[in-house]
Amino acid sequence: MLSIVERLFIFIAISESILGILGNGFIGLVNCMDCVENKKFSVIGLLLIGLATSRIFLIWIIMTDGYIKIFSPHMYNSEKLIECISYSWIIINHSSIWFASSLSIFYFLKIANFSHHIFLWLKHRINRVLFLLMGLMLISWLFSFPLIVKIVNHSKMKNRNETRHPYMTKSDYLTFQLLFNIGVIFLFTLSLIACFLLIISLWRHSRCMRSSVLGVRDPSTEAHVKAMKVLVSFIILFILHFIGLGIEISCFTVPENKLLFIFGVITTAIYPWGHSLILILGNNKLKQASLKVLQTLMCCWKEKPLTTP
Repeated sequence: MLSIVERLFIFIAISESILGILGNGFIGLVNCMDCVENKKFSVIGLLLIGLATSRIFLIWIIMTDGYIKIFSPHMYNSEKLIECISYSWIIINHSSIWFASSLSIFYFLKIANFSHHIFLWLKHRINRVLFLLMGLMLISWLFSFPLIVKIVNHSKMKNRNETRHPYMTKSDYLTFQLLFNIGVIFLFTLSLIACFLLIISLWRHSRCMRSSVLGVRDPSTEAHVKAMKVLVSFIILFILHFIGLGIEISCFTVPENKLLFIFGVITTAIYPWGHSLILILGNNKLKQASLKVLQTLMCCWKEKPLTTP
């Protein structure tokens, strides 16, 4: 039986899921319509569509995994379910992190202003950098898939073993999880480095602009400050996502603590819906489209009582 706090946490997790699916679905739809109208696919448009799509699937798999572990943990006795969840998690989570990292690096190379020759060399080869990141993700998949086979084999040994001894030690489990996510950790590190360097570049530029305009309110400076706030928010949410994953993984050592696991699910799910909200508020095209949708809904809501008898 779930406690009141556990039910409250589950309600929060479900609310995050709904907001995340709506927000990311909106981002993907707006960018798809924009690509169709312009009859041209831009790099930033494709990255946003891929990011939104992968996050919708990521939210679904986080919630599905959480539901099974909370309400039907016996279902994980099935090797096929473990294999399906594991492969889906590797593909979807890695894809989501790849799109987010590629978006961060794309903005960094497009907006940042550094005179270092390596940065200038990369700046003129953005597409090659993105393909290189894709290659790293594929290598990470090839490295992770054999580990799934080992975990499934461990599960088979557990089902065949009639004793109550654990089928996998804590150290083995943590090692598996570390190897599982080594590619994600690398992309996460690259994304953080790109964001921090971009923040430094924006801060330097805004400081120069402030000193040059001598107190005059400059739109460019305000735009740079807004961009820095967006980047800081993204970094915080990104870190919270990995903290949530760490909490979920640590629950292997304390499987009875459902409250801790649900809290980990909530922390993990903050990033997919929170960053979509930041993208909508920080992007003029998405912000204007969202305002139009809200205005349409408000008009429909006001007209609805008039049409009812």
